[in-house]
Amino acid sequence: MNILHLYKDYHPVLGGIENHIKVLAEAQVAARHQVVVLVCGPGRRTQVETLNGVRIIKAGRLATVASLPLSLVQPLALRRMKADVVHIHSPYPLGEMTNWFWGRGRATVITYHSDVVRQRGWLRLYAPVLRRVLEAVDRIIVDSQPYIDTSTWLQPVRHKCVAVPIGVDAQRFVPSPRTPLDKPTVLFVGRLRYYKGLDMLLQAMASTPETQLLVVGDGPMRGVWEALAHELGLSDQVCFAGDVDDADLPRWYQKADIFVLPSNSRAEAYGIVLLEAMASGLPCITTELGTGSSWIVQDGTTGIVVPPEDPLALAGAMAGLLEDPDLCQSMGQAGRERVERHFSVERMTQGVEDVYQKVLAQAGY
Repeated sequence: MNILHLYKDYHPVLGGIENHIKVLAEAQVAARHQVVVLVCGPGRRTQVETLNGVRIIKAGRLATVASLPLSLVQPLALRRMKADVVHIHSPYPLGEMTNWFWGRGRATVITYHSDVVRQRGWLRLYAPVLRRVLEAVDRIIVDSQPYIDTSTWLQPVRHKCVAVPIGVDAQRFVPSPRTPLDKPTVLFVGRLRYYKGLDMLLQAMASTPETQLLVVGDGPMRGVWEALAHELGLSDQVCFAGDVDDADLPRWYQKADIFVLPSNSRAEAYGIVLLEAMASGLPCITTELGTGSSWIVQDGTTGIVVPPEDPLALAGAMAGLLEDPDLCQSMGQAGRERVERHFSVERMTQGVEDVYQKVLAQAGY
C-alpha cells in the first residue's frame, strides 16, 4: 500500500505521538509498504529526507500558536499527494481540516490519540469542524477500548471506532539485573507538561525520605517543578536528568526499582512509557483517569492504580512496593508477560493494517 501519515511533528521531536508514528511507519516499511510522513518542520524552509526507509516531508512552518503549527506549505503538499490511505494523527486541527477539504487519499483513517483538554477556547471554535471530520473519515483508531467508552467526542461515531493498542519493542526494553543506586529508586519518564502530575510525585517524595527519584525528560514545566523540589527540601533526593539519547533510555529503566506515571487529566490518554517500564520488568504506579493508563496497568497484578492528585495515596503505594521486593518482582514479571502478550509492535502493525484493508475494501479497492 501507499500510506501517508499526517501530523505536526516527527522524530527527533520528542513525544509519545511522534515516537508512535516513527515506530509504526518504520514497521510498515519493513512490511514492504511505501510510507510518507508529512509534518511541519521547525523553520520556514521545507526539508525532505529518507530515514529508515520512510520518506519524511517537513513542510515550512510560519509560526506556532497554542501548540498548533501554522503552515501554508503543508496543505499545498497534501493537496498534490495521492495515497491509498491517509492516516491522520489527532488532535491536529490543521491536518484534519486540510485533508477534509483537499485530501486525495482513497481512504482516510484517524488515530484519535486524545481529546482536546487544555485549549478549550480554540475547541469551541473548532468543535463543529471536528465533528464533521470524525463523521467523514472511514475509520477511527483509538489506543484503548476504555478511551472509546469514556470520550464524549467519540460516542456519536462509536460505530467507526476500533481499538488498536500501541505497542513497544519488548526486545529493546528487557528485564535485567538491577543496577540500583544508593537508595530505593523511583523513575519518571516523559515530557514535563502540566498534565503529567509530577508535582504530586514530588509531594509524595517528601513523605519517603529514604527514596530517590530520577526524572527523565524535559519540557515547559521543568523550571517550576525544579523550584518545587527545592522548596520541599528534595534537592538531594531528586535528579532532573533532562532529555536522554533514545539509545540510552533502556538503561535508565534498569536503574529503577519502580516506575510512576502520576498524570492528572485525560490528556494522558495512554502512557507508552508504562509499556516500556513493564517490558523492563518494573512494577508501575499510575492514576485512574478513565483512559488507557489504568487499563495498561492492572491494579494489583502489574502495579497499583491510585486516584489522581492524591500525594498521600501515591506515597503509600510507593512505600508498599519498595518495602516488599517479592511483590515488586512478581508484578514486574506479570507486566513483562502482559507486554509480550498484548502490546508488541507486530500486533499493533497488523491491527492497523487490518483497518487499512477493510476501509479500502469498503471503498471498492
